[in-house]
Amino acid sequence: MELKQLEYFMAICEEMHFTKTADKLGIGQPTLSYQIRALEDELGIRLFDRLGKKIALTEAGKILLDHSHKIFNTIKSANNQLQELQKLNRGKLIIGALSGDLSHIASMALLEFHSMYPQIQLQFFVLDDVVEKIKQNEFDLALTIMPKDDDGLNMIPLYDEEFYLVVHAEHVLANRKIVELSDIEDIPLILNPRDHFFRKWFDTICGNQGIIIEPIIESTDTKSIVSLVKEGRGATILSRTLFHLEDNGQLIAIRMNPALQRKVTIIHHKQKHIGAAGHIFKKLLNSYIEKYSKEESELTNLYK
Repeated sequence: MELKQLEYFMAICEEMHFTKTADKLGIGQPTLSYQIRALEDELGIRLFDRLGKKIALTEAGKILLDHSHKIFNTIKSANNQLQELQKLNRGKLIIGALSGDLSHIASMALLEFHSMYPQIQLQFFVLDDVVEKIKQNEFDLALTIMPKDDDGLNMIPLYDEEFYLVVHAEHVLANRKIVELSDIEDIPLILNPRDHFFRKWFDTICGNQGIIIEPIIESTDTKSIVSLVKEGRGATILSRTLFHLEDNGQLIAIRMNPALQRKVTIIHHKQKHIGAAGHIFKKLLNSYIEKYSKEESELTNLYK
């Protein structure tokens, strides 16, 4: 059964005349008759009673007409919804972000996205392993650190994120432009716990250089860490993005030698279709990244 045959069938039901219907459709009457006979043969039942030059719907024809209207109404509704989806009048977007600075960027982009497209349902998850969620097709997009090569992932590199030693403006090191990584071993630090994604990465870098890190305070809440640094309780390690987000004039960012950098990326499942909403969200992310990249350049110039 083809949609074209159902269209012809419904058109005949409107005119109840083969020749008039053929003229209306712009096809030959033999072609129309052939398609209806083919439909009847496939269904194994007559749809019309031929009464001389007149025709009438059989009971089977009435049933098929009712269902045909439902079929084409469903198709029309689907087309309308797809158009609305493309125009961002409906839909759903599920975003994941690595906890910490990346979740801040993603949340800001999502807030702006919601103000622009309030009809789109948004879900936002912050966790330490967004890669696995993408692989399981539970998230549409995720903002994370460049994972290892994976044939199942599309990875879109965004920028290289640098990390600084961040201290209170009155800290003993506040006038330093650069601090050696080995020097932080003797600085009271406030960091994430050891099982946190960033902490694992940082500990690995320090461990490779024989540096042992023993923070005086550990917390999973980044804002609490920054608040403690603002109170002069210790120093911490922050990305330049998070530094710009949290600095109110009380903090000083000191570059480390060697520089600590990570590559930030957007990832999605290679076989997943990313619709208009996802593409717009990516553009919003890029706009925030460009903003902070400019601020990073200004910060970098301080060290020249």
